[in-house]
This record gives sequence, C-alpha cells and structure tokens, in this order.
Amino acid sequence: MDVGYWFVFLSAAVLLTLSPGPDLIYILSRTITQGKKIGFASSLGVCSGALFHVVAAALGLSAILATSAMAFTVVKYVGAAYLIYLGYKALRSAGESFDTESSGEKNVSFWDAFKQGVLIDVLNPKVAVFFMAFLPQFVRPNEGSVTVQLIVLGVIVIVVGLTIEFLFVLLADKATRFLRNSRRFCAWLDRALGTILVGLGVRLALMEKP
Repeated sequence: MDVGYWFVFLSAAVLLTLSPGPDLIYILSRTITQGKKIGFASSLGVCSGALFHVVAAALGLSAILATSAMAFTVVKYVGAAYLIYLGYKALRSAGESFDTESSGEKNVSFWDAFKQGVLIDVLNPKVAVFFMAFLPQFVRPNEGSVTVQLIVLGVIVIVVGLTIEFLFVLLADKATRFLRNSRRFCAWLDRALGTILVGLGVRLALMEKP
C-alpha cells in the first residue's frame, strides 16, 4: 500500500466533490425544494450516471466524445435540452409539487428523481472527458490490468462523492425543512429550482469542447 499515492488520490476526489460544480448544485437544489428523499435519489442517480462514464472511459468509449466534435455536440445539446425541460416543468408548477394533499400524484417519486439524475449525468459529455483526463493519472501499469484499475479508481471517486453528497443533502434538508410548510415559499422554491435547471441547461449548451 502506497500511502502517499492514496493520500493524493483521495484528497483530489474529496476536493473535486466539494467544488461547487453542476452536479452538486443540482442535488442541493432538489434537496432544498423537495426534501432529503429526493436529494438522496438525485445523488444516487447522478453517481450512477458517473459510473456509466467510468466504465465507458475504461473501455475506451469516452474517447469518441473526446475526439469527435459531432458526438460531443449532439450529447451536449440533448443534455442541455433535458435540463431546460425539467426547469420549465418546475417553473410551471408554482409550488404545486409540494402540495401533497391536492396533488400528491404530481410529486416527484424516488425512482423519477433517480432516473433524472442518471440522465443528467449520462448526457453531460464533460463528465466523460473528466474521467478520461483524471483517472489515467493514477493508473500504475505494473499493478495489473489498466481497465480494472480505471474502473476501481472511478468507483472509489464515486463512493467518495456519494458520501459527501449525502452529508450535504442531510444538512440542506434540515436547514430548509420548516420553510417547505409555507405554500408561498414552496412556489418560490419551484421558481428557484426551475431557474437553476434552466441555467444549468444553458451553461451546458454554451460549454466548449475541452
């Protein structure tokens, strides 16, 4: 066991998770607007989408996004359109998504939130490029299969990220739980969530190919 190697790798993984990127912003916005259950589901979905990119990077599939401008652009715009669509739905709800008595069937379920998180991450080509750039730096050719190492390292990054995101979800839920009982505040939360999602979609659409 190389202590220095793992210290650098895990420190990098922690710092990357703590940085205010689009994934963390999305998860926190979901938690603040709809509670820790949906926050957990969103985090699990985002991390599952990241796992897809880890496997793709290990198998070399992400090289297509890294080298093909057309593939990168198509995935980018599909992901941006999906985020903007989710934002539009939130903007239209005007607090109804929190009214469990009159519109319980409209509430986002755990499974729906999970699927949304998966799609948001899978349709973000920058995540694929990130794993292709980050993980190979820690591969040690003399330690066995490069593919296996890439997958193991990627899973560790995801587990670290999931742990930290869950802590953020718990803190965000506790800080805003009492405010969600106000219908007026719920309407404001829906508008804020919609604005954030649309903003993330526009940000993704304007992103240049790394």
